[in-house]
Amino acid sequence: MGTSWGTAFFMLVASCVCSTVFHRDQQTWFEGIFLSSMCPINVSASTFYGIMFDAGSTGTRIHVYTFVQKIPGELPILEGEIFESVKPGLSAFVDQPKQGAETVQELLEVAKDSIPRSHWKRTPVVLKATAGLRLLPEEKAEALLFEVREIFKKSPFLVPDDSVSIMDGSYEGGWLSFTGQLHGHSQETMGTLDLGGASTQITFLPQLEKPCYFFNPVFYSYLGFGLKAARLATLGALETEGIDGHTFRSACLPRWLEAEWIFGGVKYQYGGNQEAGEVGFEPCYAEVLRVVQGKLHQPDEVQRSSFYAFSYYYDRAVDTDMIGNSVLHSLSPPVCDNLENFTSGSPFLCMDLSYITALLKDGFGFAGSTILQLTKKVNNIETGWALGATFHLLQSLGISH
Repeated sequence: MGTSWGTAFFMLVASCVCSTVFHRDQQTWFEGIFLSSMCPINVSASTFYGIMFDAGSTGTRIHVYTFVQKIPGELPILEGEIFESVKPGLSAFVDQPKQGAETVQELLEVAKDSIPRSHWKRTPVVLKATAGLRLLPEEKAEALLFEVREIFKKSPFLVPDDSVSIMDGSYEGGWLSFTGQLHGHSQETMGTLDLGGASTQITFLPQLEKPCYFFNPVFYSYLGFGLKAARLATLGALETEGIDGHTFRSACLPRWLEAEWIFGGVKYQYGGNQEAGEVGFEPCYAEVLRVVQGKLHQPDEVQRSSFYAFSYYYDRAVDTDMIGNSVLHSLSPPVCDNLENFTSGSPFLCMDLSYITALLKDGFGFAGSTILQLTKKVNNIETGWALGATFHLLQSLGISH
């Protein structure tokens, strides 16, 4: 079913790593794509497609978008999306680049099954890698990207110049602004919080004065503050040279735990504090607090704006079977103070929930009573930067006018 842009308006805008603020009056790559003076109504005519790969730190995802457009110069309507993903991400194949590229080939088959053969040659395909590959040595990352380019060259789709690249962090801080009847009959503008494996983003803007009018959006993106990167920082692994034979311990883990974990192609040994060490919420929170305290900007807007929270914010709430409770910080104490009895698919659950609490309260400055809207999709579309990037791609190729 077609999604009216009068009901949901998706927009990707540029953010800047480490607390640089961009405002709407600057000339940016998306100028002319999203028109501030109009809300296109539901139209239908020519159909076209776009394929966007999101190569993240924890997995590779494919978005196959279907658009319809009637009048050149107006914003096309998003009619639907096919979404699939594979794990682990490309960065896990740091020493097996050909094997990593095979995961992309697997997802390309999804695109072939989703797009009519008659449209293949004029459907662009692009892969943008995010924080996971930005953290790798340049030569290792380039070897992975080279193998993906070879896969794309053999595909039946349109392969633009620079079709495979590492996306600058300033473009990852995408935001979604929603107008129309999201909550009853009221019009509301929502900020967004996105927590990936290697980076995190917060984006917000003031209340809209009239439908589809955007002004002064503010975006922050922080590399190294994603959930999995924060685990390494909490364990002290980022400060240790020569990790071979070293076991990293934390009060956030069960005492009995002895395990290994691979992130970014590196294997880490980790475990709980042994008999003499403390465990539980308070000592765990003290550990994660050192990761965020004083290192992130605390905007005043978090005290008066509503926020959607995506990605790992949502996933960790699901892991506790408490998705209905959107005050995430309330989940940390019962999980952390019952580490010996709590069963979970992830031994990091206490650490992750404590980090999320510290990130929101002590990092971004949210009040302890803040209620977040936790979700994976909005209007059945996966959230994130990929949609806005696809619009930009289609316009730059002259496919969307």
